[in-house]
Parts: sequence; structure tokens; C-alpha cells
Amino acid sequence: MRGWLGIAVLALAGAPAVAQEDAAFQAFLGELRGQAARDGVSQRTLDAVMPTLTFNPRVVTLDRAQPGGNPSAPPSAIPAFAPYRARHVDAARINRGRAKYQALRPRLERIETETGVPESIMVAIWGHETNYGSYTGDFDLLRSLASLAYEGRRRTLFTGEFIAALKMMDRGISREQLKGSWAGATGYPQFLPSVYLRVARDGDGDGKADIWRSEPDTLASIANYFVDAGWRRGQGWGVAVSVPAGLDRAAIANRTKSPRCPRVHDRHSRWLTIAEWRARGIVPESGAWPPDGQLATLIEPDGPGKTAYLLSGNYRVILDYNCSNFYGLSVGLLADAVAR
Repeated sequence: MRGWLGIAVLALAGAPAVAQEDAAFQAFLGELRGQAARDGVSQRTLDAVMPTLTFNPRVVTLDRAQPGGNPSAPPSAIPAFAPYRARHVDAARINRGRAKYQALRPRLERIETETGVPESIMVAIWGHETNYGSYTGDFDLLRSLASLAYEGRRRTLFTGEFIAALKMMDRGISREQLKGSWAGATGYPQFLPSVYLRVARDGDGDGKADIWRSEPDTLASIANYFVDAGWRRGQGWGVAVSVPAGLDRAAIANRTKSPRCPRVHDRHSRWLTIAEWRARGIVPESGAWPPDGQLATLIEPDGPGKTAYLLSGNYRVILDYNCSNFYGLSVGLLADAVAR
């Protein structure tokens, strides 16, 4: 009996805090509604969405749990790439990718001809993001984004994405379709709402850009994302190489600081031509060299003595999708495996 009484007391003690949180969230929604209206969201959409929103503490918990990384951590603190590669470029994902690749070749060929983005890269992004549509997330995007905007750590980002999601509804996307990850990514390619508005494309000719159900639309949209990010036609992403034991790494060290995700780019060498890498004794593990005049950077994700990679400018485009070397390398390797 005393146990139940204690639970009841705790519940009553927590009630005022919950009520205050809800009141503060509703007040914030009033501000958000005004900003969305000023940005051109229709009254119809605002009336349909805003009264339905409640605070979702779960997405805030998930956001706060994201590792921020220690910028002063030594290289030895960075985990090895090999285990990540084994999980993300595994036989099941490769085989499913090859099946999709073969089934969709006519559409993939047309999209590659139009955009210059390789068919296998489109398939690899799709496979990496949602395992070819197997899982896309079931969070209510508008509730999640409003909650994350309210929490405030990245208010500008999530406010913009919330308003972009409302604009998607103005374009005819139903509220039921706007499901995805806790952080607001949605559909087969896991686009944020602002990305959908910028690059989503109709790939099957029905006049819609349906990245939740249409495979052609998904692939055309991924390709358009890469075009928008600066993909260079006819250039690969990179090549696996062996590095001689005597390579002077100090001489090839990168001395510039990237303004975007610097820890990712700090692991790359400075840019040299393929001919210059050849002169330093770098040799490909398999396949053909890129042209001698092409610029490339070197990364050794598992340290000296293990497989390294020479990376082209197009690798940086993959990083634009997700700024992680492990992600970028895995997408490139999955694309190569799917195309073989």
C-alpha cells in the first residue's frame, strides 16, 4: 500500500513540471506558427498541423545522446574502419544491391546519362541509408522537428526543417507520409525536408517526387543531390592502394583546415596528382589507375601497413551526404561491389 502511495506522490510532484513544459511548448508553437506563416506556409496547412502537436521528449533524449567527439583525441582513439566495413558492406547488402541494380538498369542508365552520377553510387546510397527501403523510420517528422526546435540547442536548424516539412504538405505530401528518423530524415534516401524541397525529382514520369514508395524517384533524387553537390562526370570516387613502408607522411600532411567537419578532413593528406602518388611508390590493390593528372588525397583509415585509399574530389561529394569517412568509404566500396 505504501509503495502505491509513494508512486502516487511522485506522479503528483511531477505533474506541475509536465504542465509547465507543455505550456512552454505550446507558447513556442505560437511563435513557430507565426514564422511559418511569414515564410509562406498556407493557413490551411497550419490549421491542420499546429493544433495536433505535442512535445516529444524521446527525440530530445536521442539528440542529446549523439556523440560529439573529442577534437583533441589522439589518432589512436579513432576506431578501426574494418569492423564498420564488415557490417555495412556485407554479403547480404551487396547481394540485395546487385538484385536492385539489375532490376532497375534501364532507369538507372537513363539517370546516369542525364546526370553523370554512376548507377552503382545511387544504389549504394539507397542501400546504405535504408537497406534499399527496408527501414525508413516511424517518427512523426513534424512532432519531432517541433520538439527539437523547442529544445533549442540547434533551434535554427530544426525550425528551418520544420517549416520545410510544412511546405512539403503545401506541395501535396500527406501528413501520413512524413514519417522518418527521430532527427527528421525521411523516405528511402533519408532526406531532410529542406533537401527534399531542393533536389527531389520525378524519376518515373508520373509528375510526383515520391521518395517513400517509388524506386525510380528515389534514385533520380539521389543523383540530383549529387549533381547539386558538385559531382564530376566520368570521375570515380577513389581506389584502394598499398602504401610503401618508407612513405614520408610528414611531406604529404594536409596543412589546410576544412571549415566543415574538420576532423573528417584532417585524416586526409594534401592533394597530389596520381602521377605524384605513383612516384612515391603507391600502387593500386586491383583495377586500373585513374588518369595521371587527376588530383587525389590519401587516407589510411586503419593506420600504416593496412589498406589505404586514394580519394578523388567526388569522394568529397559523398561526404556532403554524410560527413563521415567510414560512411564515404563504405558507400564507395558498396558501389564497387554492386557493379561487379
